[in-house]
This record gives sequence, structure tokens and C-alpha cells, in this order.
Amino acid sequence: MKKVNIGVAGLGFGKEFAAIYCDHPLVDKVAICTRNPETLNKVGEELGIPEELRFTNYDDMISHEELDAIHIVTPIKEHYPQSIKALRAGKHTACTVPMATSLDELREIVKTSREVGKIYTMMETSLYTREYLYVK
Repeated sequence: MKKVNIGVAGLGFGKEFAAIYCDHPLVDKVAICTRNPETLNKVGEELGIPEELRFTNYDDMISHEELDAIHIVTPIKEHYPQSIKALRAGKHTACTVPMATSLDELREIVKTSREVGKIYTMMETSLYTREYLYVK
């Protein structure tokens, strides 16, 4: 089975997902993105992510040729525009809930996903917390 390359936007709770992806047997490369360079480098060092896969600019990350998918774990107001950008950049996209804040935005994400032929999924984050995984 082909391994995938994933970019994670947002390194608050997103750090947890980046760590999971780094250990996943079907993930080859993990890129990370946050606006704060100190956080970016701290998390990058902790997870062993090469400097060339660390981004402070979201547009730079989603335009990286090797990435297959983007996981958005940013503030809610960013979910809609970042989802649209990732899909239009040709990336499969996962986003923490809520995916948007209006019905029009929701419809636009679904429409864009269909137009570009990329998968969009909404991630219910409580299923992936360490506590849940430990209990499971």
C-alpha cells in the first residue's frame, strides 16, 4: 500500500495529530505549520520533522508538491478558508469540527471537494485524544 505524506496546520492540539502521523506505518512524511517560529521549531525537533517540512505560512505548506493531504487543526474561523485553499491546491483535506460556521460555507466546501475530486472529511477530535486511545 502506498504511503501518504500529510501536512498538519496548527500545533496546539494539532501537535497530537502530528505525533500520531509520525508514528503511523502508512505515513511517509509529515509537514507542520504554525505562525509561531519558536513553536514550529520546538515541535519539529521533538517529532524529528526536517526543517524543509516546517512552515510558518499555510499557503507555502499546501503548495508543497509531495504532500497528499492536509489536516487542519486551527482556530474555527480559519477552517472554511483553509479547507477551500487545501482542496483547490489538490490536497485531500481533513478538518477538526466545525468545518465551517454557515450553511453557505458548508455547501461551498462540499461543492469544491466534488469539483476537484479530493476527499474532504470532518474530524471529531475527541476520538483521538490520548485519554480515549489509552482507554480503548
